[in-house]
Formats: sequence, C-alpha cells, structure tokens
Amino acid sequence: MEKGKLQEYWKINLGYLIGLLVVWFVVSYGFGILFVNQLNAIQLGGFKLGFWFAQQGSIYVFVILIFVYVALMNKLDKKFDVRED
Repeated sequence: MEKGKLQEYWKINLGYLIGLLVVWFVVSYGFGILFVNQLNAIQLGGFKLGFWFAQQGSIYVFVILIFVYVALMNKLDKKFDVRED
C-alpha cells in the first residue's frame, strides 16, 4: 500500500477509535457517575437507570462497541483492499 493511502487508512482508523472511546466514556463515566442523579428518576426493570448504567449498562455498551468497531474495520479494510480472508 502506498504511503498516502496508508496514512489515510490510519487517519480513518484513529477517527473510529476516538469516536467509539468518546461514546464509551460518556456512557460509563457520564451516565454512571456524572448524570446518575438525573437518570435515577427513570426505572429500568425495577432498577434506577443511573444504577443500571453504572453496574451493567456500560459493560453492555462496551461489548456492542467492540462489534461496531469490527464491522467498521471490516468495511475499511475492504475499501482499502487490505482485508484478511
């Protein structure tokens, strides 16, 4: 792969990483700690939503983000023709 395409590939990859890490930070730290009092006004399955995000929600979101990252990287690999078969 030529240098320009390689730099573009890594620029897009880092954009994906930063975006997904921001989502994870907002969900785990924001919803689980900063906005917990506001979210606790909402019930989810008998539990306060802020408590749920702090205990389980951020883990679920993290696992979902892993699958999103895999899908995005497969698409990016196909675009730059560097996929592994």
